[in-house]
Amino acid sequence: MTQSTTMPEVAARASEVWKVYGTGEAQVHALRGVSADFQRGRYTAIMGPSGSGKSTLMHCLAGLDTVSAGQVSIGDTVVTGLGDAGLTKLRREKIGFIFQQFNLLPTLTADENILLPLAIAGRKPDKEWYDIVLDTVGLRDRLQHRPTELSGGQQQRVACARALVSRPEVIFADEPTGNLDSRSSTEVLKFLQRSVREFGQTIVMVTHDPAAASYADRVVFLADGQIVDELTGPTPDAVLDKMRNMDRIQAEAADRAAENGGADV
Repeated sequence: MTQSTTMPEVAARASEVWKVYGTGEAQVHALRGVSADFQRGRYTAIMGPSGSGKSTLMHCLAGLDTVSAGQVSIGDTVVTGLGDAGLTKLRREKIGFIFQQFNLLPTLTADENILLPLAIAGRKPDKEWYDIVLDTVGLRDRLQHRPTELSGGQQQRVACARALVSRPEVIFADEPTGNLDSRSSTEVLKFLQRSVREFGQTIVMVTHDPAAASYADRVVFLADGQIVDELTGPTPDAVLDKMRNMDRIQAEAADRAAENGGADV
């Protein structure tokens, strides 16, 4: 009798993903056969040196960039090969975005910015969920303020609430604390962590900051377009140690690939 094992649901998946820019001598391999699963209800950070491919991987997962080879999926939707209409629907219904630059519309209030994705989709907010998001983001008394009347941390929390309000399958965050001071960064990171732990949200975050990565459940490390290591239950010191030893890790990954007949890590 075979005993069944329940596997965690996958919110996003990369399968043997390659991304190549340019041709001939100018050709750059940004991703080299990357395969990774991102489980639902988990907080994953992606780290690596500059030029390692971390932002490229996130952009390919989110359908913001196309892959040269391999396959990307969000939930049960295969992203690879979708046309413009399919990608627009996917981003509208299944994906939330948080960017370093906030990307709030200056003429809209905080409340209007939060609800903008739903308004564009012609959907009304779930009031109970919206109230939960507002209480979590802690900006009820600032909802009628425009972005210029908010601090950087408050603007980013508005952007976080905007990403959450449609209850997407996965939220992609690209250096979400890159423009914030340490106090505001902590506020935003705690908010993201709480959205995962209390509300089951899925977050994939690109960051260069070991302290920011320590809020995640898991850290995936890239170097030269390949996944070379990962860490669960990260601490700032453990993440920093991994980053300091990236050259050694990269060399070990190359040795393993050679032993496996040239297969990518």
